[in-house]
Amino acid sequence: MEPRREETTTFNPYTALRLVSRTFALSIEKLPTLLRESITLAYLAFRVSDFLEDNQTMPPERKVELLHLWVDVLDGRVDPEALTGRLADVDPRDPEALVARHAGDVLAYIRSLPPELQGYILREARDSALGMARWQTRGPLVHDEADLDDYMFEVAGRVGHMLTHIFAWYYAPLRHLHDQMMPLAREFGLALQTVNVIRGLRKDYERGWIFVPRSFCERVGLKPPDLFKPENFESAMKVVDMLADKAERHLRKGLDYIKMIPPRFHRIRLACMWPLFFAVRTLAISRGNRAVLQNEAKMSRDEVQQIIRETWVMGWSNSWLDSYYERLSS
Repeated sequence: MEPRREETTTFNPYTALRLVSRTFALSIEKLPTLLRESITLAYLAFRVSDFLEDNQTMPPERKVELLHLWVDVLDGRVDPEALTGRLADVDPRDPEALVARHAGDVLAYIRSLPPELQGYILREARDSALGMARWQTRGPLVHDEADLDDYMFEVAGRVGHMLTHIFAWYYAPLRHLHDQMMPLAREFGLALQTVNVIRGLRKDYERGWIFVPRSFCERVGLKPPDLFKPENFESAMKVVDMLADKAERHLRKGLDYIKMIPPRFHRIRLACMWPLFFAVRTLAISRGNRAVLQNEAKMSRDEVQQIIRETWVMGWSNSWLDSYYERLSS
């Protein structure tokens, strides 16, 4: 990806992508050139919002203010420097902080894409940032499953919608499948985010957020903060099982999404397969594992590489995808 203007020469989007997410970099970098470029930039635009929302040192009021300012930047109402100038105090060693401080460069690259791609990226990134700001305003209480789905759609489901728009724009044969794929795209996003919720239970708790519906906890006689007390681990694991069952339902819809993409578009399928199957395996490791409450349950690098190798060879077959899903989830 070549710089589009003088001031972007020190910012490399692909380097930034690898710094903030090696997992998604694996998927994105295998795509055809224009898809790779546009989705890299889209991912970085969403990571600016993620940094503002997840930052552990900013008070909620500042997060909301900066998220709305980022929306104004995305809409073209203010210059990017209005945001980046407010981030001079963030830790430059944090990769996500680095991306946020280069929000102007990210936007400059996006503005060089075909107009339709610009529109898909900017619209969904804008709406996602507004959704994050809404959740920061209302606070860290998730009442029920619908509440959790609302949050997860804003931070992940919108990504699925954006990717589907981009895929259909790039490959004409996908356009007639667009309307069928969009509901599954939402489910795909919710699938990955539900697994992220399970993986990040302890970390989120330590930063003051518990993305577990209160209604789930009430079924076992607990309140959300009680999940992390050692004496409640047995009951807490039942709540983790509820989240895992929810993730499983979404993941199977994500698999349906991939199977709708014709096998001849193998690289697009792979770019979707890898995060899905990483999530499937992570979920299998997390089930019944107290580590999800104490620290984090993770798959090994060897498992990551094995999934990549096997799907590269066999991922064109939908029947193989079905059997592979079952194998990874066992």
